[in-house]
This record gives sequence, C-alpha cells and structure tokens, in this order.
Amino acid sequence: MTSIPEALLWCLSAGTAAAVVLAALSIRAGKQRADLRKRLSAAEEQSSATLHSNTELTARLRATEAEIRHLAGTRLPELTLALAHPHVPVPGLLDARFTGSETDQALNAVLEQTSDAITKERARVDAAAQSALRGATTTIQALLYQLQTSLQEMQHRYDDPNIAQDLLNADFLNEQALRRIQATGVVCGAWPGLTREDSYLAELVVGATSRLRGYERVNISNQLRDPIAVVARAVEPIAITVTELLANALHHSHRELPVTITLQQGNRGASVIIDDYGVGMHDDEIKAAMELLSGDEDLLLTQLGDPPRSGFAAAGQLVRQYGYGVHVEPSPYGGVRAVVYIPGDPLLTVLDESAQPMSVMAPMPHRPAVPDRSSSVLPTGSATPPPAAAAQPAPAAQPAPSYEAPAQQAEGELPRRRRRKPVSELDESAARTEPAPERSPEETGTRWAALQRGTESGRAAAQSEPPRSPEGNA
Repeated sequence: MTSIPEALLWCLSAGTAAAVVLAALSIRAGKQRADLRKRLSAAEEQSSATLHSNTELTARLRATEAEIRHLAGTRLPELTLALAHPHVPVPGLLDARFTGSETDQALNAVLEQTSDAITKERARVDAAAQSALRGATTTIQALLYQLQTSLQEMQHRYDDPNIAQDLLNADFLNEQALRRIQATGVVCGAWPGLTREDSYLAELVVGATSRLRGYERVNISNQLRDPIAVVARAVEPIAITVTELLANALHHSHRELPVTITLQQGNRGASVIIDDYGVGMHDDEIKAAMELLSGDEDLLLTQLGDPPRSGFAAAGQLVRQYGYGVHVEPSPYGGVRAVVYIPGDPLLTVLDESAQPMSVMAPMPHRPAVPDRSSSVLPTGSATPPPAAAAQPAPAAQPAPSYEAPAQQAEGELPRRRRRKPVSELDESAARTEPAPERSPEETGTRWAALQRGTESGRAAAQSEPPRSPEGNA
C-alpha cells in the first residue's frame, strides 16, 4: 500500500520536471521568435530604405539628366540671345532642389565659360567687321569729297539755270550719302575726315542744318552775346553731332511741324538746344539714347539694330573723344529736347568780326542795341545834316584795329585767342603816324564818287542776298 504513492510521487515529480523543462523551452523559443521577428522587421525596413534610396537616386539621376538637357537645349541658346539683347532673360534650373548644390555650381560654371567664349568671339568678329567698314568708308568718303568738289566747280562753270538746279540736286544727294558714310566711319573708329578753321557757332549750326532733308523746317534763334566760335579741331565733330540730333528731330516729327534751335551762352560755355514737336521718346528709349550719347562703353555693330542706327552712336564716340556733352530729355512741347553743351575751355574761342565777318546766312545774334550818338553832333531840332555838311567829302574809313585778347583770362569767361597783327597792318599803323599828304580837290572828288558807287553796289548786293532767319532779325 505504501509503494503506490511513492511511485505516483515519482511520476508527479518527473511530470513536473518535464513541465518545467517544456516551459523553459517554450520561453526560449518565444524569445527566439521575438528576436527573429525583430531581425525580420529590421531587414524589411533596411530593404525598404534601400529601395527608397535607390528610387531617390534614380529620380535625382533623371533630374540631373533633365537639367543637362535643359542647359543644352534652352539655357545656352537663351544666353546667346541675351548677350545680344540684354532684355532677354536666361531661364534658371528646372528643379529647385539643385539650388546651391554642386550640380548648380557646375551648370553655372558652364554658362560662365560659354558666355566668356561667346563674348570674346563676338568682339573679335565685330572688330574685324569694323576694320573692314573703316577702310571702306574712308575710301568712299574721300571719293565723295572729290565728287563734291567737282560738282561745285561745275556749278561755277555753267550758267544755264536748269543745269545749275540739277547740279544742286546732285550735290545735295551727295551730301546725304556723305553724312551716312561719315557717321558709319566714326562708329567704326574712323576720323571724321574733314579739317576746318575756327568757325562761328552760328555758322556751324546753319551748315549742319543744310545737310538734311527738311532743313526749311528748322528755325534758328541766336541768343549769343559774343561772336563765339568753335576751335578748328572740334568744328566737324560738333557739326556731325548737331546734324544727327537734328535728323532725329526731323524724322520723328510731322513734315509740317517746325524744329527749333536756340543758341545760348553761359558763363563757362555755350549750348545748342534742339526742340521738336514730334512723337517723343519713352523712358527706356531716352535711357538707351543717353547710353549711346555718353560714349562710356564700347559698342558692337550688332548692338545698333538691323539696319544699324549709327547716328547717336557716332555722336557718343565724338563726345568721348572731344570732351563736350549731349543730353536728351522730354521736351516741354511734347517731343524731344536735345542739348549739346560745348565747354568754353578748350573748345570755344571768340573771333574778331572785323577781321573775319560772319556769313550772311547765319542768324544775327540778339545783342543789346547800342544807342546811336551820331545825332548829338547835329543842330538841335534837325533830323538831317545841313547841306553844307552833306557837300563835304566823307573822311576816309579807318581800318578796324586788330583784335588783341588780354593776356589774363578772368574766371568764368570764355577763352579768347590772341591774334597778332599782320605785317601789312603794322606797316600801315607805322605809316599813319606820319602826316598824310594834302589831297587836291580833283582827287577828293574822285574818291568821294568811288565811295558813293561802292555804297550803291553794296546796297544792291544786300537786297539780292537771301533774307536772314526771322529769329535772327528779332
């Protein structure tokens, strides 16, 4: 009876031990399964991350290829166009993720190198084109000057009015061709091609006006106080500049509207003010015109349009070379106002009108009227000299004294050229110090008759001359 419980106890003990072992094994298996699940999850995450990374790398590679195609197909052609036309924008990156990256830096380096190469090549090609044009325009300009001289000689040779009119028309057409060739040559770096002597500013403006079609619409008002002239080396450059500004004013205004030129004198120089009543210019057009007229930058022929507009560019080149100034702004009359400022030092001088009279075609200056004191020698209440005085021969006209400028120039005044007396005038002044020989009545009568004939012929010539401009007579 006692052995059965012991056996049962041993069985229970063995079952308990087995259960404990099984429990331990089960716990260990659970831990292994959890560890395997964790490893599997980590492997799955790593695989997913790898797949995602591969996807991003593939997308980035495709985006980089797209950026390279965009650079070659769009950005580089637009850059080439923008170098010729600055207002054209150059596109940026397609994908903003590349901004500031190494890819962006590499693409920008390609753009910069391409821009430098294109700029250098354009400058080289343009320099070659300018050199060819400079040689051609110089030769053509010389031939046109020869043709101009031949036409002028033919005008003096033939008296037929029909032939004279045809020659004048041919001369005017030749002047148009000469102006265009001259402006083109100046843009290409050529010399203006004509040397003159010191010329009155009023004569210079009249000469510039005569080079253009529609010159009859130009009204000139001379407000100069002194007989101001432009020094010889700057006469033709300033004439070219005034001509081109006038051409712009005449071209952009109706053919029935006038163009006004006013000559003004300041403390340190003189100005030629051109006003038109035309269509005017927008702000961007005025800005572009001022950039051309300043002459600060070297221009390429391709920047002047197609066909090239060389007028303002030629004026800008001359402004930079000779030191005067040009300003363009909206006119109070609705058109455009152009001002050519000529500094007194060193481009202006004052001429002696008695030694070098101004042309009758130039407008008369508006100078203060000098009161006539000749009536003070007449008897009181008499408007005409007495018969006895009229019968007396007039004294011989004394030659005008030679103009001699002061050695010192006051501050703010225009420079004056010192002129030496010719040897003939020195001899005459020395001879006048000696007593003049007495004249016989017959010699006095002969001289008086010659003076009267000269006066009559001078008045007849003055009546036959073309009238001066209305502004000049005001």
